[in-house]
Amino acid sequence: MPAIEDLKQKTDDQLQAQLQELKREQFNLRFQSATNQLEKPSRVREVRRTIARIKTLQNQRARAAQQNAAAKA
Repeated sequence: MPAIEDLKQKTDDQLQAQLQELKREQFNLRFQSATNQLEKPSRVREVRRTIARIKTLQNQRARAAQQNAAAKA
């Protein structure tokens, strides 16, 4: 599980790519859970929380950019 400091150092494109990868993994984990083939149930929670961290960071960056644009206008 990446720490928030590691995520903050990534660019927006890198975060978007990691988000897509994690969503794909979450989808696969759901299938494994439904068919009782899930090896690490804790991974579902870890992936879900990492997705939330990335989305939170993206929202913070978007809000900061919007406020900077409004301040310059």
